[in-house]
Amino acid sequence: MTTRNEKKATPKALELYQAHRADIARLIDWLQMELDKSDEQARIDPLNWGHAGSMGQVRSNLIDTLEFISGIERERIEETLGE
Repeated sequence: MTTRNEKKATPKALELYQAHRADIARLIDWLQMELDKSDEQARIDPLNWGHAGSMGQVRSNLIDTLEFISGIERERIEETLGE
C-alpha cells in the first residue's frame, strides 16, 4: 500500500527526470555544434596540440559520464573505442 506522500513524490521525480533528460538532449546537440567549431579551428591551426588536448579532455569526461550512467568500467569502454 502506498502512502499519500509516495504518490506525490513519484510524479515529481518523473517530471524532474524528464526535465533533466530533455536538458541532456539539448546539451548533446550543443556539444555537436561545439565539436563542429573545433574541427574548423583545428584545420586552421593544425600544428596546435592544444586542440588535441582539448578533445582528449572532452573524451575523458564523456567516458566518465558513460561509465557513471551505464555501470560499464572505463577500461571496457576504452577497449570498445579501440575496436
